[in-house]
Formats: sequence, C-alpha cells, structure tokens
Amino acid sequence: VQLQASGGGLVQAGGSLRLSCAASSPTFSIYSMGWFRQAPGKEREFVASSSGNGGATYYSDSVKGRFTISRDNAKYTMYLQMNSLKPEDTADYFCAAASGAFRRLKTTSDVGFWGQGTQVTVSS
Repeated sequence: VQLQASGGGLVQAGGSLRLSCAASSPTFSIYSMGWFRQAPGKEREFVASSSGNGGATYYSDSVKGRFTISRDNAKYTMYLQMNSLKPEDTADYFCAAASGAFRRLKTTSDVGFWGQGTQVTVSS
C-alpha cells in the first residue's frame, strides 16, 4: 500500500492541526494504521495507532488527551487531529501501516509501509 501524508505546517503553541494520510489500497480496512514522528536528532517515535475498523486506538503518553487518531475507510484515509500543540510536538510526522486489521503498532519494527513525512512546527 502507498501512503501520502499531508496537513503539516507552522502553528503557535496551543493551536491545532489535522494531518491526513491517504492510502492507495481499496482494501484499506485490512491495515492497522498509525502515526510516528521524528524530531531533529532524535529517533522516530510512536504517536498513535488504530485498528482496521478504528475501534481500537492507542496513544503515546505524551499526546494522550490532546491528539485523536481516526480513519474513514470509505475514503481510504486516516487522520490525526492535534490540539493544544506544544513546541515539543515539533517534528516530521509519518503515517504508517501494517498488514492485519488487529495489529498494534508500537515501534518502527511493527511497520510494514511508510508514507513520506509532513513537517509540523509549533512555535512558542
């Protein structure tokens, strides 16, 4: 499956952004999906993930309560709504997929497919 992320940009602290990840596959619902991020000089880290039907979602402690992952399987698209953004959220955000609707993406080794990054910059 090919993934195309979009929606990044520059926002002030406390603001919001919504990232989108469009997939090429009509069998989108059989993929567990997720978001990872990588700040300059740091390793890529898990942000959020969703099961194939969106019924199960998981978040890193650093974004829990502020970010919401969702997906529209009819549009082959996943979203990440980011609220109350902080400067430490500044990073390149990558969408990710793994075959299997009930996979829990937690580390980069769980990922089978990567999209390109979209840059998020949060100014203080």
